[in-house]
Amino acid sequence: MTPGFKLIYLFELNQPIVTQMKHYYCALLLMTTLSTRAQKPDTVFLKTLLTSHPELFGGILKHPTQNEVQILYTQINRDENNVPHFTSYSYHLNANHYFYPASTVKLPTAIFALEKLNELHIKGLTKASVMKTDSSFAGETKMLEDTSSANGLPSIENYIKKILLVSDNYAYNRVYEFVGREEINNKLKKYNLNNTRIVGRLAIGDGGEAARHTNAIDFFNGDKLVYHQPAQYDAKDYPMHLENMIQGKGYLDSHDQLVMKPFSFEEKNVYTIADQQMVLRRLLFPETFPKEQRFNLTPEDYEFIYHYMSMFPTESTKPTYPTPEYYPAYCKFLMYGTDSLAHINQDVRIFNKCGDSYGYNIDNAYIIDIKHHVEFILTAVVQSNEDGIYNDNIYEYKTVTHPFMKNLGQVIYQYELARKKNRLPDLSKYKFSY
Repeated sequence: MTPGFKLIYLFELNQPIVTQMKHYYCALLLMTTLSTRAQKPDTVFLKTLLTSHPELFGGILKHPTQNEVQILYTQINRDENNVPHFTSYSYHLNANHYFYPASTVKLPTAIFALEKLNELHIKGLTKASVMKTDSSFAGETKMLEDTSSANGLPSIENYIKKILLVSDNYAYNRVYEFVGREEINNKLKKYNLNNTRIVGRLAIGDGGEAARHTNAIDFFNGDKLVYHQPAQYDAKDYPMHLENMIQGKGYLDSHDQLVMKPFSFEEKNVYTIADQQMVLRRLLFPETFPKEQRFNLTPEDYEFIYHYMSMFPTESTKPTYPTPEYYPAYCKFLMYGTDSLAHINQDVRIFNKCGDSYGYNIDNAYIIDIKHHVEFILTAVVQSNEDGIYNDNIYEYKTVTHPFMKNLGQVIYQYELARKKNRLPDLSKYKFSY
C-alpha cells in the first residue's frame, strides 16, 4: 500500500466468510489521503460501515442523538519483526462531549495500584500481601476478610482479579483507597491522559468531602506488618467543563424520591474514549512507547493483568463465579452484548474493561483470534435513557445498547477476518491456559 493512504472496504455481514474474502477487493469504496504526518483517525470508514447495515444500526442512526455513540476502532498491522503499527478510525469521537465512564475507570486504577506496590520498594510488600482496610472518615467501611480469596483474606491481587473478571465495585473501591485520589490523578497527567479524571468510589454515592478522604490500610505477611498507609486527604480539585454534563429531566434522589430537575454529572468521573484506548494500547503494547511513558509494571504484572482480563468468570476457581448468576459473556459487551445465552467463539479472546451505568454501555477491548490471525482494538460508548429520568433503573440496555455493542463487535470482527495482511501476527504472547 502506498504510504499515506488507507483503503476502505465494506462487505455484507450475512455472507459466508469465504464469499466476503472473494469480494474483498471488489468492495473497494474509497481511498482516503492522510494530509499530515501525525495521522488523525479516519472519520469516513465507520460511518459508511454503520450505514451499510441498516438492519443492525438503523435505529441508532435515526435516533435524534444517535444514542450518544462514540467509536474508536484501531487496525493493527505487524512488520517483519512483529512490531505492531496502528491505524485508527473514529465515529463521532468528541472529548468535549461528556459520557459517564462507569466501571471503565477501574482499569487504570488497578494498573496504578500495581505501580504503587513496585514504587514503594518495601521488602515483603507484594500484591499477594494481606490488605486490611480501616474506616477513617464518615461513611467509610472496613475490610478485614475476603471470603472469595483462596485464604479468606483481602489482597490487591484478589481485588484486581475481581475487577477484571466481574467488575466488582467494592474491589475497585478498596484499590482506589490504596492508590489515593491525588496519586491517581497525578498518574493520569504523567501518562498524558489529560481528558480524564478519577475522583470517587463507585456504587456508594461517593462525592464531596467523602471522596477526598481515603482509608488507613495495613499490609501483612502472616502476622508481620510490612506497611502501614495512613488515612489520606486530597485537597485538590480537578475541574472539567464539558458539554452534556447536565442531562435529562429528573432523577431519583437517595431516598428514591423523584426530583424533577436535570441530573448533574459535573462532579463525577471523566474518562474519554481516546484516553481509554490509549491506556489499553500502553498496557498491551508497551514496546511501542518510549520507556519513560510505559507503565511501571513487571513482566509478572503484565501477565497477571492479561490473564484475568481475558478470562471468562466461569473459568475462575478463586474467586469463583457460578452459573446461572454469572456466565462467560458476563462482562463482554463487544462481540456478545453480555448475553447469558451467547454462543462463545472458542477461537476468540477479549482483553477488555467494560462499564454500564445511567443508561451508558462502554467497552474498551483488544480482541484476538489466534487461529485466524486476527487482532484489533475497539472502544465504544452508547446510551439509552428514553424517559429522561436517572437512577430509576429504566434504561434500554436489552433492546438498544447491548445489541448495538454486540453487533458492532461482530461486524468489525467479520471485517478483520477478511482483511488482507502483509504479515500475519504472532499472538503467542496473549495465549494463556484458563
